[in-house]
Amino acid sequence: MANQYSIVIAGGGSTFTPGIIGMLLDNLDKFPIRSIKLYDNDEERQSKIGGAMEIILKERHPEIDFLYTTDPKEGFTDVDFVLAQLRVGKYEMRDKDEKVPLKHGVFGQETTGPGGLAYGMRSIGGVLEIIDYMEEYSPEAWMLNYSNPAAIVAEATRRLKPDSKVINICDMPIDLMYKMADMVGLKEWQELDFSYYGLNHFGWFTEITDKKGNDLLPQIKEHVSKTGFADGIGSGQHIEESWIETFTKAKDVYALDPETIPNTYLKYYFYPDFVLEHTDPEHTRVDEVREHREKDVFSMCQKIIDRGTAEGIEIELDAHATYIVDLARALAENTKERFLLIVPNEGAVPNFDPTAMVEIPCLVGKDGFEKINQGYIPQFQKGLMEQQVSVEKLVVEAWIEKSYLKLWQALTLSSTVPSAKVAKDILDDLIEANKEYWPELN
Repeated sequence: MANQYSIVIAGGGSTFTPGIIGMLLDNLDKFPIRSIKLYDNDEERQSKIGGAMEIILKERHPEIDFLYTTDPKEGFTDVDFVLAQLRVGKYEMRDKDEKVPLKHGVFGQETTGPGGLAYGMRSIGGVLEIIDYMEEYSPEAWMLNYSNPAAIVAEATRRLKPDSKVINICDMPIDLMYKMADMVGLKEWQELDFSYYGLNHFGWFTEITDKKGNDLLPQIKEHVSKTGFADGIGSGQHIEESWIETFTKAKDVYALDPETIPNTYLKYYFYPDFVLEHTDPEHTRVDEVREHREKDVFSMCQKIIDRGTAEGIEIELDAHATYIVDLARALAENTKERFLLIVPNEGAVPNFDPTAMVEIPCLVGKDGFEKINQGYIPQFQKGLMEQQVSVEKLVVEAWIEKSYLKLWQALTLSSTVPSAKVAKDILDDLIEANKEYWPELN
């Protein structure tokens, strides 16, 4: 009989949990599962998701053990994979991440700029805690970490947990590959081969081919130069107005280097004035998420609980959930498939900081990952990446050293912040907003 695996989703109360469970159930033929657990420190929030998922599992796959818990020992004992999707401070703090910097004329987006740095300072401790639970109760397990902001979290795991079995990933390039596949008439991102380099939310595709080796880049460039990624927008996770604007703006990001295809998040670094002009200080991304995703997921779960059955209800499968299933399978079954991971550079990009956590293709098997060398990168990208990786490293150093100065330096160095004075004003407000979550800075 094939191996059957045990999964715990850390951050079980997340709105992404149903999509991940749906995808796990959809792929049982490829990745057999004996047990699914949810773990969260917010019992009330998780119980809504967990209660609904329990009904779905009983009705559709009663052979799979299922539980949701706030007890780390119960959650992390006897698991093969930890899927970590933490949001320390939940949407209440995301609201402050996005809106506090706006008071100072700077956008606060949740992974870039001041909001992202604030979120990073909260996330580091939460992710380290989950790694500790995994290593105490299931020391052989792998952790697939897609907690944001992934760049800062990955740097923290490199610095503080260098020997832990943690793989840091992000779904954004996968979402873009779905859109590029759509542009060239293919259905799945897995039908593409690719080369890519950068940092998380800060990278560039340099090659895109089909499985026969046909170069698809000219065709994709034609689309991106005219409409960004808007040609590839179907249904799915990124359909709110701000996302459509982001995908369309990619054509202007692309113009800065027409030899590559950029990650859409570069919009925030290249065009902060545009972002600010198109941001309503009273209604930011967090409000869109609350109005759409959060509302839809929790109302679906409540409906299942109230009816006592999930009959007739289909779970929407998230793009990033497929990635997680495939990655877990590659580790478990030694498939040696190609994935984009956030890993220590160590020469994979030869003319860049060897200690940087870069996002590059890797081959994944039972022993972890093998990096695929991406060669020397141009001066433009190198300069941008050196600035941004310094921001991320300074945030982690600020957390470790409890250093006000290091965090002020990080904000000052960010290309999204116009001056040291503005950086200091924002920092002082963020300290006040995050006093329950950040270490006390000196």
